[in-house]
Amino acid sequence: MAPITQLSQLDLSRRYTYADYLSWQLTEWVELIRGRVRLMSPAPKRQHQDITLNIEFSIMQFLRGKSCKMYHAPFDVRLARATPNVDASVETVVQPDICDPQKLDERGCFGAPDWIIEILSPGNVSRDTKEKFDLYEEVGVREYWIVTPEQKNVVVYLLSDEGRYELRGEFYTPGLIPVATLPELQIAWAEVFEGV
Repeated sequence: MAPITQLSQLDLSRRYTYADYLSWQLTEWVELIRGRVRLMSPAPKRQHQDITLNIEFSIMQFLRGKSCKMYHAPFDVRLARATPNVDASVETVVQPDICDPQKLDERGCFGAPDWIIEILSPGNVSRDTKEKFDLYEEVGVREYWIVTPEQKNVVVYLLSDEGRYELRGEFYTPGLIPVATLPELQIAWAEVFEGV
């Protein structure tokens, strides 16, 4: 069988696994969500990249000398509930910004990170605010941030004891944004959107 090198070779109506994903030799970034191939947005605009770097800088300064690590896309986060870490049983692979040291292996992260940040791009709004929101809630991501560059807005959700996301806050003016996963960390709204 010829190697998969182009998206046109994939049957987008079919369900795939992480084992399939590993065999592909694509130049485009894709995610698998519940076995379905999802195309990533084209390379992010400069504004998106600036926000990513601003958030990363705050987190990395805080994490210096600590065991927790932060990674950003491309970085495979394999999500599965109650299944072993077997490539053929994993049907969800996403590419968010994450922080969680216990679930790291040589290929990325297996299991739900404690904290995921998604920065919206015009082509991924419904995926990040609905499809991934539901997915992250289902697999138990404790804290989920959705950053909207155009509105200079950060929406923070926390997982309740009942396993449902509750709105922790919406931050759209200068002030500090608390990080529940890392209680000693607060990120200044102005720093998130500095230079944007």
